[in-house]
Amino acid sequence: MSEMNPILVALVVAIVVGAVAFVLGGRLQQQAAEKQVTGARGRAETVIEEARRESEIIRKTASLEAKDEWFKAKQELDKESQATRKELLALERKASDRDLALAKRVEVIESKDRDLKKLETDLAAQTQRLAERGLEVDKLIRDENQKLERIAGMSSEEARRVLMTNIEGTARIDAAKLISEIKEEAARTADREAQKIVLMAIQRSAADHALESTVSVVSLPNDEMKGRIIGREGRNIRAFETVSGIDVIIDDTPEAVILSGFDPVKREVARRALEKLVQDGRIHPGRIEEVVEKARKEMEDEIRTLGDEAAFELKLHAIHPELLKLMGRLRYRTSYGQNILNHSKEVGYLCGMMAAELGFDEMLARRCGFLHDIGKAVTHETEGTHPSIGKALGLKYGESDAVVHAIGHHHDDLTHDDIYTVLVQSADSISGARPGARRETLETYVKRLEKLESLAESFSGVEKCYAIQAGREIRVMIEPSQVDDARSTLLAAEIARKIEGELQYPGQIRVVVIRETRAVDYAK
Repeated sequence: MSEMNPILVALVVAIVVGAVAFVLGGRLQQQAAEKQVTGARGRAETVIEEARRESEIIRKTASLEAKDEWFKAKQELDKESQATRKELLALERKASDRDLALAKRVEVIESKDRDLKKLETDLAAQTQRLAERGLEVDKLIRDENQKLERIAGMSSEEARRVLMTNIEGTARIDAAKLISEIKEEAARTADREAQKIVLMAIQRSAADHALESTVSVVSLPNDEMKGRIIGREGRNIRAFETVSGIDVIIDDTPEAVILSGFDPVKREVARRALEKLVQDGRIHPGRIEEVVEKARKEMEDEIRTLGDEAAFELKLHAIHPELLKLMGRLRYRTSYGQNILNHSKEVGYLCGMMAAELGFDEMLARRCGFLHDIGKAVTHETEGTHPSIGKALGLKYGESDAVVHAIGHHHDDLTHDDIYTVLVQSADSISGARPGARRETLETYVKRLEKLESLAESFSGVEKCYAIQAGREIRVMIEPSQVDDARSTLLAAEIARKIEGELQYPGQIRVVVIRETRAVDYAK
């Protein structure tokens, strides 16, 4: 037993030590596990915190982007609303202006209506007074006629016959003198009249005369196209005016746009370009530049073709291409309403005809007449008069001395030894003086007719006057109650004498006095 006790003790000790070790190992493992759990919790909390921060950043970024998009959309909406507001204000102003204009017109019409009623009342009163005075005058005339019959010892019919006999004798003497003067004048001016007839035949050579202006009108398919031409905030119309150099006028004219400019070539380019843009429908600054440039190139080709065709019509050769190009530009230039290219061709024909009649070089004369106004193609670009500019161009491009001299001196009043310059002067005057060729001739003609009519209306008893037969005859309508048949004959002679003294006119003017009496009654 004594020997087993140490073994048992050792065994017990080992068991105790093992138990203690087991307990200590469990505690150590528990502590390690707790440490791992604590570390995992810390890492989890860190991950969660980072995720929370990232989500917050993402949320804030999305919110800022949404606010930015909302702000941009709001700005676009504000711009569109401002443009719409401007258009509405412009429409309101136009409507207000129209209302004011209509109100003014209504006021003017009402005022004219009141004045007209007042005039009608005054006219009725004057008519009544005139009727009363007419009765008094008739009574006085009858009394005076009776007194004259008693004094003269003849009746009014006998006095009228004596007066008519005297007037007829005077008229026969005047007619005989006039016939004699006409015959003498015809004998003195036979040669001059023959030359006038020949000149008239030359003037009547066929030619077209076109009247140009400083504006061109472009038709639109509808009024909505005006807004597309203007563009947003006016960018399209500004781009078009800048590229073309022509002003675009958009007013209340329905379905039309007006192009204004003093350079007819640029205006024609702008007209063609705008028509193409309207037809195509794509209107924006880039497209505008492209179309205007294309129209400009087409215009240059057409101008060159016009110059070549004009020279071909006149059978002229070896003219420098630059001169022909300048002549083509004259198709879009005018002088006092006369197309200069047509005028130049006509002057060339007339110079050739006159040179052929006189036995000179017909082709050289045509060349001088055709090129005489070439300086007008660049007068808006170069300082100086068109004869001096044209002369410089002729020298530059190798024209002969005769052509250069005719170009530079066709407006000089001095007598020239060069026959072709004289021919160009004459043909230029003929072309500009033909009826309808220039606007000034028409205005002078109308003023002469107006003065002729006003002169005849200045006589007492004249009701209306009409100048007819291009001013070679004037018909005078007289009041039958104020002018009798005998007085009408004297009135015609008085009007003719006054026309002779105050007017200047070619040929003669026939004065016709018409006295019409109407008797009106009613069957009841």
